[in-house]
Amino acid sequence: MSTMTTPRPTVAPVELAPLAPMPAQVAVRGRRRALKERGLLGYLALGLSWGLLAFVLLVAALVVVVPAATGSTPYTILTSSMEPNMPAGTLIVVKPTDVDDIQMGDVITYQLNSGQSEVVTHRVIAIQGENLTDGERHFITQGDANSAPDENPVREVQVRGTVWYSVPWIGWVNNLVNGDMRAVVIPIVAVLLFGYAGWMLVTSRIDKRRSRETSATS
Repeated sequence: MSTMTTPRPTVAPVELAPLAPMPAQVAVRGRRRALKERGLLGYLALGLSWGLLAFVLLVAALVVVVPAATGSTPYTILTSSMEPNMPAGTLIVVKPTDVDDIQMGDVITYQLNSGQSEVVTHRVIAIQGENLTDGERHFITQGDANSAPDENPVREVQVRGTVWYSVPWIGWVNNLVNGDMRAVVIPIVAVLLFGYAGWMLVTSRIDKRRSRETSATS
């Protein structure tokens, strides 16, 4: 006995279009994206803040702290006579040095005229210490970029000291913040940068926490 079967009609598969995201989902995704972008910008701003803070602290140390602790004096190179090692704008810190310890090749800072504030920083190229009527040594100096020695020998009483260290370009900062204002302005700037860096750190943490809360509720 045979069984008759009726072929089933072929049904074409139904293609379903993807569901459009709900408005709430769109809002959550936009919020996440905004928090992520804001977080990156926050970290970038925080890094710049800490960089500026480090720069201010470095300037404060080089211009104020180290000279004050060692009895040295900061000066700024204003001309090109000591190029290429000390171009204009270089900060130099001059430490008091016994004139008997000054040797040829040392860079000294000296007064143009004894007792006056105007100073010059040049290299010692010769020392005159014998057969002098005044009984003291004289130093022959010359700028590294100059073609001839300085016109007048430097007397011992004119010497302010020898160059201890130098930092390019920081000298312009030293000129802007000088005298009594230096001890006031630099700490204020440092405090402001500390506060700004702290504020950026706090807001970055708040954004990160909000991002986690948004992810947990979505």
